[in-house]
Amino acid sequence: MGELKGKKIILGVTGGVAAYKAAELTRLLVKAGASVHVVLTEGGAHFVTPVTFQALSGHRVWADLWDPRMGNNMAHIDLSRDADLIVVAPATADVMARLAQGQCDDLLTTLCLARDCPLLVAPAMNRQMWEHPATQRSVAQLVGDGVTVLGPDAGEQACGEVGYGRMLEPEVLYEALAAHFQPKRLAGRKVVITAGPTFEAIDPVRGITNSSSGKMGYALARVCAQAGAEVVLVSGPVALPTPYGVARVDVASAQQMHAAVFANLDAADVFIGVAAVADYRPADAAEHKLKKSGEAMTLSLVPNPDILADVAALPNAPFCVGFAAESRDLDTYAEGKRRNKKVPMIVGNLVQDALGSDDNQVVIYDAAGRHPVPRGAKDALALRIVEHLGRLLVAA
Repeated sequence: MGELKGKKIILGVTGGVAAYKAAELTRLLVKAGASVHVVLTEGGAHFVTPVTFQALSGHRVWADLWDPRMGNNMAHIDLSRDADLIVVAPATADVMARLAQGQCDDLLTTLCLARDCPLLVAPAMNRQMWEHPATQRSVAQLVGDGVTVLGPDAGEQACGEVGYGRMLEPEVLYEALAAHFQPKRLAGRKVVITAGPTFEAIDPVRGITNSSSGKMGYALARVCAQAGAEVVLVSGPVALPTPYGVARVDVASAQQMHAAVFANLDAADVFIGVAAVADYRPADAAEHKLKKSGEAMTLSLVPNPDILADVAALPNAPFCVGFAAESRDLDTYAEGKRRNKKVPMIVGNLVQDALGSDDNQVVIYDAAGRHPVPRGAKDALALRIVEHLGRLLVAA
């Protein structure tokens, strides 16, 4: 990771069973390069000990409003002065109510009231506590005061009941915190992205597909969402989790992908065609499994729709970004694809460099020429691609 390198994050841990998730969140933040300082309430210490958070963060835990480590005994002031962010996870109904009313009777609530940095809270409580009008008033007051509320999620709870009130999982909270620090280059824009392979059925169990993992498309969806866009991800069959803040539509065939793209293009500002769409499909898929006969088999193939070309040809087409995966002559084929399909931006790569792997080396092509991007992880490349896209959108 490393995307939070140099960021100082204050993590408040309060008295809920979800405090155990805060330990994993600490690990993820530290792995990403953040300096994490845990403020543990008396209730929180009943669930996870200070030793756990000290071991994971590399810093002694703060718990006492009168902690003598601060020479002026003002931890509630000094802790936040160079912090980039305070996040309370879990945030119980009690601490949210006290924050909403400006009460400050311990280190964490005093720190939140005296802060100079953004405050985010991740609610965690029983479903009835979450649904109670008093809690909803607290949430509304916090949002009105500029506090970001992350979650909660719905599902089975520690008490055995099911409903809203679960704290978001550590991986989801990490994504939300990482997104907080990203420039909002695409704020107010809607982006539709295709990703992964397509599967063109020969019979009910066999088909024509390719080895695309979908990693590049999913990385771009994540970065676009972090950049403030409303993102719809139309995905072929892959084994990847949906990025935080992204609406996912699952499809199998090229025809299904084409239909799903056009169903979601309304008000879209940008279309990014990353999917490795099959150029051809069997003319007639067999209704039942084909039996092996020992004889040669001939398949009749027909062309699939060209999703990128069809979107680009619309009267009020969104800004289109295509991808060109070639095995040779990248400049010739990628730039040729950009011109033939009349799209402003193409990202090209050689298939031997990337297909299915975690990193890649790409070249961006636009009206100004070619722009090589150094080899790197697909998440890092996605960030570079979105930066370039953002500049072109401003200039358009």
